[in-house]
Amino acid sequence: MTLDSLNHSPLLTTFFKMGEDSELLGASEFIKDRLYFATLRSRPKSTANTHYFCTDDEFVYENFYADFGPLNLAMLYRYCCKLNKKLKSFTLTRKRIVHYTSFDQRKRSNAAVLIGAYAVIYLKKTPEEAYRALISGSNASYLPFRDASFGNCTYNLTILDCLQGICKALQHGFFDFETFDVEEYEHYERVENGDFNWIVPGKFLAFSGPHPKSKIENGYPLHAPEAYFPYFRKHNVTTIVRLNKKIYDAKRFTDAGFNHYDLFFVDGSTPSDAITRRFLHICESASGAIAVHCKAGLGRTGTLIGCYLMKHYRFTAAEAIAWIRICRPGSIIGPQQHFLEEKQASLWVEGDIQRSKHKQRDLEDRGVSLYGLDDCDTALLLQDDYSENGVTLTQGDKLRALKVRRQPRSTTTGAFSFSTSSRLASSLGNLYAAEDEANNAKGPATLALPSFSPSSPPSTSPLPRTGHGYTTTSGPVVPPACNFHFEVN
Repeated sequence: MTLDSLNHSPLLTTFFKMGEDSELLGASEFIKDRLYFATLRSRPKSTANTHYFCTDDEFVYENFYADFGPLNLAMLYRYCCKLNKKLKSFTLTRKRIVHYTSFDQRKRSNAAVLIGAYAVIYLKKTPEEAYRALISGSNASYLPFRDASFGNCTYNLTILDCLQGICKALQHGFFDFETFDVEEYEHYERVENGDFNWIVPGKFLAFSGPHPKSKIENGYPLHAPEAYFPYFRKHNVTTIVRLNKKIYDAKRFTDAGFNHYDLFFVDGSTPSDAITRRFLHICESASGAIAVHCKAGLGRTGTLIGCYLMKHYRFTAAEAIAWIRICRPGSIIGPQQHFLEEKQASLWVEGDIQRSKHKQRDLEDRGVSLYGLDDCDTALLLQDDYSENGVTLTQGDKLRALKVRRQPRSTTTGAFSFSTSSRLASSLGNLYAAEDEANNAKGPATLALPSFSPSSPPSTSPLPRTGHGYTTTSGPVVPPACNFHFEVN
C-alpha cells in the first residue's frame, strides 16, 4: 500500500480524528460519526472535529428529600430542542456532537435519560436499543432513581424503566413535542399558579388539594376551589376526586357544575380494592377529564392514576411510575410503588377483559355475529391491534381476513367448502394464506396488502412552542388567567 493511499484511507482518517479526542474512545454512539454520549472527569475543550456540551448544571432536579430524578417533561422538551438545534446548526455540520456528563452519579443518570429519551422520540430507537447504547463502551452502570419519601429506598426505578415509560406514553399520544407548550407546563406546575400537571392530556390532571380560602400561610400559597374553575372549564375537566380528608366543602365544586367524589385513604398508604374499583369506575364513566388530588397531589393521587394506566394502557408498574414522575416529580412513594407491582397482573387481566367486551359489543353493533366462530377466530377478532413485521394489523384487517377464510368456493361436486388452515403471514405480501383441505379448489386465496415505504428520517428542526390552553402571538406566550389571588394571614 502506498503512502498516498494510507493518507486517504477512511479507516485511518477516522482513527486519527478519534485520536484528537481520546475521550470518545469509550463513548456511546447514538448517530454514527455524529452524536455521542460520554462520562468525563474533566471539562473537555471543543476541537475542529468535535463539539462538546453538558447540561448537568442547566437542567437541575428539585428534590423533596433524597430523590434526584428523573427530570421533568419541560426539561426533557428543552433538552430535545437544544440537541435538535445543534444537529441542524450549519457551523456544526461537519463536527461530532458529544453530550458529556460528570461522574456525579445522580447527574449522570439524569443526563442518560435525556439523551436516551431523545433517541426514542426522534431517532426512533426502541428503549432497549437506546439503553444498550448507553451501557456500551466503557460506561459503568447507572444509579437507579428512588422515591421522594423519608428513609431507605425500597424500590429502584431504572434508566430503562424511564425510557420504556416515555416510549409507552409516546405510543399512546400522551405527549407530542410538536405541540407541547413548555411555558404552560412550567407556569402551572408552580405552587403559586395552581400546582398541577397533566398526566394524560384530556383525561387526568393531578393537582395539590384545595383549601377553604385562597391565601398565603407560612409562606405557602393555598388555593380555594374557585381558583381552579376557569382552567377546569376551559379544559373540559368535569370530575374532581378527593383522596385526602375533607378540608373544603365539596358543595363548592358541585354547585359550580362539577362532579365530586371522596375516596379517602391514609396519607402514604395504599388504597383498598374497593377504593381502587370505585376510582376506576368513576374514571371510566366520566364524560370529561378528571382532576385528582390528595394533600400534595403526589402519593395517593399518582398511585390511583397509575392503576388506570396499567388497566387501560397496559403500562407496567415501573412504566407508570416513571411516566407519572416525569410529568409530576415526587409522585408515588414508599409502599405505593410495591402496591402497583402487585396489582399489575390483575389490572392487565381486567383491562383485557373490558377491551374484549367493548370490541364484541362494537362488532355486534355493526352486525358482525360471533356465533359459530371457533375460539381461534373469536380470539383473533377480539384481541388488541398489533404489528407484524412493521405492519399494523387493524380490526378491519382481521375482519377482511375472516371473510377470505369463510368465502365459499365451488367444488367438482357442486358443493361448497371452507378453508380451515390459516396463520399470520410473516411477510408484508399476504396477511392470510388460505388453503383448501380438499385439494380440489382452484388455489389458495390471499389478501394482498399495499406496499410500504420506510418512514422519512426524523426532523431535526427546532420545535414550535404552541399548544394546549395558549394563544401564540408574536410576543411572549401568556397563560390563560386563573383566579389565583391570595390574602396574607
